[in-house]
Amino acid sequence: MKRLTTADGLSLLRVLVALPSAWYVMQAQWLFASILIALAMLSDLLDGPLARRMGNASVAGGLLDHSCDALFVSSVLAALAISGIVPPLLPILVILSFGQYVLDSRALSGALLRTSVLGRSNGIAYFVMLGACTFPRLISPQLIPQNWLDAAAWLLIVSTGVSMLDRLWTLINLKQRT
Repeated sequence: MKRLTTADGLSLLRVLVALPSAWYVMQAQWLFASILIALAMLSDLLDGPLARRMGNASVAGGLLDHSCDALFVSSVLAALAISGIVPPLLPILVILSFGQYVLDSRALSGALLRTSVLGRSNGIAYFVMLGACTFPRLISPQLIPQNWLDAAAWLLIVSTGVSMLDRLWTLINLKQRT
């Protein structure tokens, strides 16, 4: 059994703060939500480089990192959807996209996660969306107009859908070649 590393601990921190972050969003407690979201973002920025620096990078660690990201992001996006800030389709697509990513990569059998530029960009954009929906509310709910957030959310929905279709298309083409 794999021993948990410091990088794994940083990844798991996102799981620990997922539900409290979502709760604070639903309660419009923007200071606490923003602090926890910033903490999650920081942990996501640090876990991979730390694992590589310490020589602990592994397929299991990568899967853990992405799983923690998906759980955190989808939980907070669901809270934002319940609060009427983002469309409910966005957290649903995040979960479906992550599931497709893991299954398509055969990561559960120990294979390397098969990444794409669009998928990685979407992963970053999910965190950016969380920040754009919460951090400005510390100053004023109108700092970023809701129609801008709506446009960004729908753009992210479309790019997630395109990423999922691209992954499916690639999988179909790989199966046809074998």
